[in-house]
Amino acid sequence: MSTDIRTKMWKAMAESPNVMVSLMNSKDHAEPMHAQLDKDADHEFWFYTKKDNRIAPGGPAMVCFSGQSHDVFACIKGRLVEETRQEIIDKYWSNHVEAWYDEGKNDPALKMMRFELDNAEIWNADPGIKGVFKLMTGKRMKEDEMGEHKKVNL
Repeated sequence: MSTDIRTKMWKAMAESPNVMVSLMNSKDHAEPMHAQLDKDADHEFWFYTKKDNRIAPGGPAMVCFSGQSHDVFACIKGRLVEETRQEIIDKYWSNHVEAWYDEGKNDPALKMMRFELDNAEIWNADPGIKGVFKLMTGKRMKEDEMGEHKKVNL
């Protein structure tokens, strides 16, 4: 079952890769970032940022995600490390990314961070027909009627 919920999370993130990112050892709030996903890499993803950004120091981090249709939610723990491989920086570069950097890939402020995934807590909010009826009529819902919830290693 956890494989299915993990697959749903990756599919939902591919449709809308906007997440909230925070460093676990910081008092700063999380901030919105656009994750660069790789269909062949289910253990890491990347963020373009700037050297003075609050996530730039790296370290233990948390990424929170809400699917575009609000049926998949995830909170992912991992570690942010600087990505120095030029082929990765080039691979995900796009006009959307370039818009943030005055000097493009040569901008001295550019920094790419790799998020190495550890584990996640994932919710798939799919109450089914019985659950929808209960929600619409104000009937008492049980937690397991709202969908699937799993803690998974990534």
